[in-house]
Amino acid sequence: MVTDSGLMQTDAYRLMTQTMDALFTDSWHVFSGVHPNPLEDDAYQGSAAYAEHNCDAILALGGGSAMDGAKAIVLSIGAPGKTLAEIPLSELPELIVPLCAIPTTAGTGSEVGQSTVVTLASHGRKAVLGCKALLPQMAILDPELTVGLPPGLTAATGMDAMTHAIESFVCPVFHPMCDGIALEAIYRVNQYLPRAVENGGDLQARGEMLVAASMGAVAFQKDLGAAHSLAHPLSTEFGVHHGLANALVLPSVIRFNGEVDSAQYRRVAIALDLIPGADPAEQVAQHIEALNRSLGIDKRLRDVVPDESALPKLANKAVQDGCHLTNPRPCKEADLLDLYKKSW
Repeated sequence: MVTDSGLMQTDAYRLMTQTMDALFTDSWHVFSGVHPNPLEDDAYQGSAAYAEHNCDAILALGGGSAMDGAKAIVLSIGAPGKTLAEIPLSELPELIVPLCAIPTTAGTGSEVGQSTVVTLASHGRKAVLGCKALLPQMAILDPELTVGLPPGLTAATGMDAMTHAIESFVCPVFHPMCDGIALEAIYRVNQYLPRAVENGGDLQARGEMLVAASMGAVAFQKDLGAAHSLAHPLSTEFGVHHGLANALVLPSVIRFNGEVDSAQYRRVAIALDLIPGADPAEQVAQHIEALNRSLGIDKRLRDVVPDESALPKLANKAVQDGCHLTNPRPCKEADLLDLYKKSW
């Protein structure tokens, strides 16, 4: 079982250990060394533990970090002796290690994706690594495992799912099926995230959010956009939760894209139960800002980045992140810096 140390204090972890003990008696091991924003070394330590304890499968339990960490461990197992940056992803077999993913948050949707996000030591920034071997063979969505998630984390992870869905819908890659899934994910997050934040024991809302998060991850097989390129350096440089980072920058990115084509957000507005007007992008941006406030996300970028002088360095790292390459409006480093400033 791959998880993080924080989850080991939760009811979800205790429930899972009881289940594991009943199924496997003493023949399982837990690796809890995954960082909140997974590091390259997590993969090496995890693969060493996998070998030491003679394991034959991996169960990833937790949020996006635990699942990304588990997938990075799979890569390390598949290419022993190589750094993650050196692994020829296209040459790996489709199955390296049987992988089951059980999310305890409703945000990343990593349980249905074939990529991992990990900070590479050689790059000094987050990198997205993907191949078929990282797609879990099984995903279990159990709302009872998410009821203990605090309101703040429920809100942040939920806005991660919202960002996935909105960015994937406006991504210019042609994939009508993903577009439909993205719009439904937007609708579900808008309807059920406030309920899940208000009452963590609302199992219907928790279950709908798990479904929405998985749908968002299916949708972003199209790809993502500038909000994610802006969010990734905030996590690596300042430890900002990925979902919170997305929530803080998403309105500015929507407005930026809307300056050249506001109509592309018309169907997003409809999914948010808005009546589209002359400027749907501005309507969506305002709605996301209001939704953030209603969820208790009342921060600005200045509240999580200690000094505005850090923004040029963040923009330099953001432009190296590949997500903005599929943003509907092309971005240069100066654009990304301006977006940080507008979110400040």
